[in-house]
Amino acid sequence: MLTVERESITAEKIKKFDKRYNLHSWSAQGSLNPMVIEKAEGIYFWDSEGKKYFDMSSQLVNLNVGHGNKKIIEAIKKQADKMAFMGPGYAVDVRSLLAKKVIEKAPDNMGKVFFTLGGSDSNENAIKIAKMFTGRNKIFSRYRSYHGASYGAANLTGEPRRYTCEPGIPGFVKFFDPYIYRAGIKFESEEAASKYYVDKLREQLIYEGTQSVAAIFLETITGSNGVIIPPKGYLKGVRKVCDEFGILMVCDEVMAGWGRTGKWFACENFNVKPDIITFAKGITCGYVPFGGVIVDKKISEYFDNNTLMCGLTYNAHPIGCAAGIATIEVYEEENLIENSRKMGEILGEILEDIKEKHPTVGDVRYIGLFAAVELVKDKKTREALVPYGKDPEKIMPRIIRMLKEKGFSTYHHENSIMIAPPFIIKEAELREAMSIFDKVMCFVDEYIKTTI
Repeated sequence: MLTVERESITAEKIKKFDKRYNLHSWSAQGSLNPMVIEKAEGIYFWDSEGKKYFDMSSQLVNLNVGHGNKKIIEAIKKQADKMAFMGPGYAVDVRSLLAKKVIEKAPDNMGKVFFTLGGSDSNENAIKIAKMFTGRNKIFSRYRSYHGASYGAANLTGEPRRYTCEPGIPGFVKFFDPYIYRAGIKFESEEAASKYYVDKLREQLIYEGTQSVAAIFLETITGSNGVIIPPKGYLKGVRKVCDEFGILMVCDEVMAGWGRTGKWFACENFNVKPDIITFAKGITCGYVPFGGVIVDKKISEYFDNNTLMCGLTYNAHPIGCAAGIATIEVYEEENLIENSRKMGEILGEILEDIKEKHPTVGDVRYIGLFAAVELVKDKKTREALVPYGKDPEKIMPRIIRMLKEKGFSTYHHENSIMIAPPFIIKEAELREAMSIFDKVMCFVDEYIKTTI
């Protein structure tokens, strides 16, 4: 009966039932008008009226291999037929094989992996592991960050989505990251900026009591808060401070990992080896919810004789593990990590041209197929298009709608528009999609000039 109902349901009813029965994240429900999607393939998806869209954010920066990858789908089907579920206390072939593959791809200091269901619970468990290993209670993380919306991950998060989880958990401390475009300081070089921010972090650690700090969490590259790429020497500086005081360095690579930056893990771009890496998104590209916490050898050895107080019913879910193995094989067989790097170079050239052309484009930041375009009212003063945390005229959502109307699907956060297409994108497709973006920016330029 349910199958028949699903096959016969109209787009009108889908939307009606969606609005009546579903709660959508990060939204006031009454004003929602969700688009009904009927199919997806490659870098595209189609709505119920047959309109095609470039998926230029890989949904939520997770669909690295694109829609409809047959190898991953078949792996899911095969595993479901063989063994849909087995409790986390058992050894299963796909669990063992995926763990081996993950450690082989990770930096060479890494020892073991604890599998989860997504980014938030990866960070939740990394917090616990850091506290257990060090015996310390304080956790540092940055203001311009998003680490998840569950309670512990929200306390890690620095941006406004953490507010509903306040008053927060004692021991979570925030610090500022090097967002040079908005720093208000003219640094002589990237290295000088890095020294300034690392020195301030070191000073703050001392005032908090370094003996009480378990870990410093940071997105290797800040994701939804604007693809903020650390300046030269910054991550090495943080690594040095961590080593000085016996603090664990935890890199959140939920977005940046699994090839998004043109490397298997983003920390490889900076020649830094964290103590812990958290991941999700690109390990299964959304085909199955999945994530994990990779720990270095000294941490994994510690838990040989000390109980790991972490547990999830769906830890190392067999279907997720099967999807993860297939996803890594797709990356390898289709050379997608290299394609991310190559297409990223082309994207960077296009973005620099757009920045030069449009007065409302204040800054463009990119590495691999991980990019953001920051909009401003005034290029010289760098005045933000909308004040931080405020957009009473809904300017940014209107720009996103305008892009979508032209067939370019993405999202924004504050003043930055995300551009992060699937790794399978071809140069011609990339240029066609970015020509849409370019044209919409022309309208934005005129609108800002005449209205604001």
